[in-house]
Amino acid sequence: MNRLENLDFCIRYLMRQEKVQAEVPRTLEGKQRLLRVLMNVWHPAPLGAEFLQAQDAELHAQLMDKGVVTHPGRLWQGDITRLKVDAIVNAANAQGLGCWQPLHSCIDNAIHSAAGLQLRQECDKVLGGSEIATGGAIITPGYNLPARYVIHTVGPIVATDSPTAGQQQQLAGCYHSCLSLAHDFECRSIAFCCISTGVFHFPNQLAAEIAVNACRDARMKVVFCVFKDEDYAIYRQLLGLREEKPAAKSSHHGKKTKAPIGKS
Repeated sequence: MNRLENLDFCIRYLMRQEKVQAEVPRTLEGKQRLLRVLMNVWHPAPLGAEFLQAQDAELHAQLMDKGVVTHPGRLWQGDITRLKVDAIVNAANAQGLGCWQPLHSCIDNAIHSAAGLQLRQECDKVLGGSEIATGGAIITPGYNLPARYVIHTVGPIVATDSPTAGQQQQLAGCYHSCLSLAHDFECRSIAFCCISTGVFHFPNQLAAEIAVNACRDARMKVVFCVFKDEDYAIYRQLLGLREEKPAAKSSHHGKKTKAPIGKS
């Protein structure tokens, strides 16, 4: 099968499994969007070997289109699903099965969509219907990601403009839990997203200060992966890095994009 036929196979497989109907777009981009929608709403169930082979081929092609970042510095701005490190950290919800909102822009959605449905399957198996405690974490393989592992942690949700002392301790606990799991699995590098900021309403400056302090004595390379310019500026100042932002090194595979911005 060529790439379009491969996508059609994946789409029709999931539509049959989820008992949904939709018109299959003709373009590559349209088919990719529909596949992601179906992945986002998919409920854990057995998956056939032929589907997994087809899904993995498409996700590998998408990764090559984006490019793999092989040597991120201590601070990196861009898509965490491109980073070739031992572990990346996912800001998960307590259910731990990924984001169920189709095409949502959260990091939970992005990581699950890039890793493949095996990630939701594995989370479901590990949790067995239980939830991840706030400040706690679980670890799974990375599947179709460049990272070997994904560590899923649940940060506190702040209802006011000022996090309580307990919520600050919970956020620090997220970093400690992730580092402990990474150490247990012999990771030599870990990339953290901005846990609990954004829709979780934790103030960006305070969240970054807690993150940097919690990781100060880490026994592995720590990469702080940010998306917003505001967070980049905050972490740059806290880490004492130069102001220039040279392009991060990528693999020779895939298209060059404007996304890789970082420090070495």
